[in-house]
Amino acid sequence: MARPRGKAFLDALAGHGTVALLGGLRLIDRRRIAPGTAWLLRRIGPLLKEQTIARAQLVAAFPEKSPDEIERIIAGMWDNLGRVAAEFAHMDRFRVEDPDRPGPVDITYSPETLERFHRLRTDGKPALIFTAHLANWELPAVVAAAHGLDAISVYRRPNIGAAADAVLAIRSGAMGELMATSMDAPLKLADALAQGRHVGMLVDQYAVRGVPVTFFGRPTRANALLARLARHVDCPIHGVRMIRQPDGRTFRAELTEAVTPARDADGLLDVQGIMQAVTSVIEDWVREYPEQWLWAHRRWRPEDERRS
Repeated sequence: MARPRGKAFLDALAGHGTVALLGGLRLIDRRRIAPGTAWLLRRIGPLLKEQTIARAQLVAAFPEKSPDEIERIIAGMWDNLGRVAAEFAHMDRFRVEDPDRPGPVDITYSPETLERFHRLRTDGKPALIFTAHLANWELPAVVAAAHGLDAISVYRRPNIGAAADAVLAIRSGAMGELMATSMDAPLKLADALAQGRHVGMLVDQYAVRGVPVTFFGRPTRANALLARLARHVDCPIHGVRMIRQPDGRTFRAELTEAVTPARDADGLLDVQGIMQAVTSVIEDWVREYPEQWLWAHRRWRPEDERRS
């Protein structure tokens, strides 16, 4: 009994620590604290094993880049993650551009993106929306909620209960309806799409049971939930990304036109083909702003290289 009790104690301690940390961060304007957390992670990051993972993946993805360029991108990744850490406690305080409410904003978008978003919101049709771990990947849901898009965002619930509750409290105040990943989540998401709603999710991490795709010319696996939902409902798929601006504090949101879905010989949506199309869009995004992507996550695995 000592081990379960000890684990419960540590989980509770970590949970209360998370609550205290988030509460403390909320007391300080994110514009003031984010440069400090970015500086801190630029110093700590190189001491972590993720530094080695990021460097190896960057060298494989960009063999043409010099060692100095690779190190600059890695430093940029740590800088971005440090800023995300500070921003997370302030998700409900980001100001989204609104034509009806002029004034200083934190998140802007182009007229083309606004027009696409308006169509998405008013056409009465369901849609799937994918994003990636670029810039601050929590913000697309903030923009959707600010402009009244009827959407559900899928998220992974932290393992520690108290920490999960603290995270959810901040997210739910700014990001609309949230759904944690679970065994019955796909059925619930399919029902939401059948009702004409929108579903958003991150799709750029490795999935052990995913479908094979190619990313930066190398075989990997992608979670196929997005494509399977699209096949079930036959609805459009859009991509959305955030781009951190040079000042480090503001963002530009971009929404793509619907991705052209791959179909099989029977005319049905092809799951693997869809995920390859989505992965290719993400690759283009990462190539444009490599320092804003999460290279510390292992996107390629040796077993997939052996199978190819």
